[in-house]
Amino acid sequence: MFFPLLLLAIGNAYTQPLAKKLAIAVQQLEADSQMHHAIVGLSVYDDKTGKLIYEHNAGLGLAPASTQKLFTSCAAFDLLGKDYKYTTEIEYNYVRNNTAMGYLLIKSSGDPSFGSQRFVSTKPDLLLSNITMNLLQNGIRTVSLKYEGIDHIDDNIPNGWIWEDIGNYYGAGAHGFNWMENQYDIILQSGTKIGDTVSIADVKPPEAKELIAGHLVSAEKGSGDNTIVYLPYGDDVALITGTIPVNETAFTVSAAVSYPFKIFSRQMAGKLKKANIRIEDMYIRHQVAFPLIPDSMIQSVVLLKHISPPFDSLNYWFLKKSINLYGEAFIKTMAFEKLGFGSTEKGVALLKDFWSQHGIEKSALHICDGSGLSPQNRITANALVKVLQYAKTRPWFSSFYYALPEYNGMKMKSGSIGGARAYAGYHASGNGNEYSFAIIVNNYDGASSAVVKKMYRLLDNLK
Repeated sequence: MFFPLLLLAIGNAYTQPLAKKLAIAVQQLEADSQMHHAIVGLSVYDDKTGKLIYEHNAGLGLAPASTQKLFTSCAAFDLLGKDYKYTTEIEYNYVRNNTAMGYLLIKSSGDPSFGSQRFVSTKPDLLLSNITMNLLQNGIRTVSLKYEGIDHIDDNIPNGWIWEDIGNYYGAGAHGFNWMENQYDIILQSGTKIGDTVSIADVKPPEAKELIAGHLVSAEKGSGDNTIVYLPYGDDVALITGTIPVNETAFTVSAAVSYPFKIFSRQMAGKLKKANIRIEDMYIRHQVAFPLIPDSMIQSVVLLKHISPPFDSLNYWFLKKSINLYGEAFIKTMAFEKLGFGSTEKGVALLKDFWSQHGIEKSALHICDGSGLSPQNRITANALVKVLQYAKTRPWFSSFYYALPEYNGMKMKSGSIGGARAYAGYHASGNGNEYSFAIIVNNYDGASSAVVKKMYRLLDNLK
């Protein structure tokens, strides 16, 4: 009986000083001049015992930014499975005995990685080349290119996203058909003097060139990227405004594509033209059919059946590089697989139901998307820690843990949005103790880089 009591005493002796250190660190942070009007939420748990070590405002709903991705990631591991894969089929439908009378049909599944440069199997040139090669092998020399609308996955961006975000690469929406992560690069060239006009030198891929207009000026050297891409509602011609530093010859800014099928179709047309395959027309329509021709006269040739990388590989990039597009695709996919229709609204409701079944009150999750991009999202620090603790009990934990970035020598997801910084993750201290933690700071003043250093200093107490 003596030995267990001794261990308990040692554990309590350690926990109490750490709790006091954290309390002092929070007091110091809140007393900082940057924090006079800010709110700090902190929750720290002992992973070995599952017990709370320290919390401060841990039950307050705060803007979590991208730490919200942890809720989507873990729920998708459970609801979809680590080996879940998307399927995209491209086929040629034609009238029997007349291959010249037909169309290329894309049947998509909401795959966010289709055409992505992040995986060997998804690279755009490989996919386009495979489609072209199969057309040639089937003796097809004339095609129409059409996209069949996906009735079970909507193309809407989440409610609550702001205009300043949705035209930029990180604000790319998840569609039924996604291509090259629904983004393109704008290459800018500035002048030699402050105030000089900045020109658009190039656009990559070139098929996106007509999507952008510029209204930029040159700023002082070292001023960085201060551009915003505005995407007018109901239009796909964006306006890029703001400043970049002087004397830049190839300054790259990435923007969102509102209609990814248009970029795909233009690139597909270019590839087919080089192969001497004639394109008759390219357009989107929700029901593609041959009028007045019986189904018995229609034949189909599957040109490409693309299987995406498994979910755990997609999730790696979702967490490691904080790709919002992937989170929005995941939340729609979960809704489709479990509820029959893939919308953000249904996905958010499903997400809240899922976590309420695993110990998190729905009132602790006021969210409207799957990535954390909306400034309207509110989540508690305690809820974040509960997600982290739940993940440690699951068979997919190693994949989840591997995908977490490392900051300040700790495995943790970061979050950054206007006036908000957050971190949530795990750390094993030098003396063998293990922690799950979350810290959120909202409404601070001044530079975010300075706030981050102060947050790191507080988290250093766990080392």
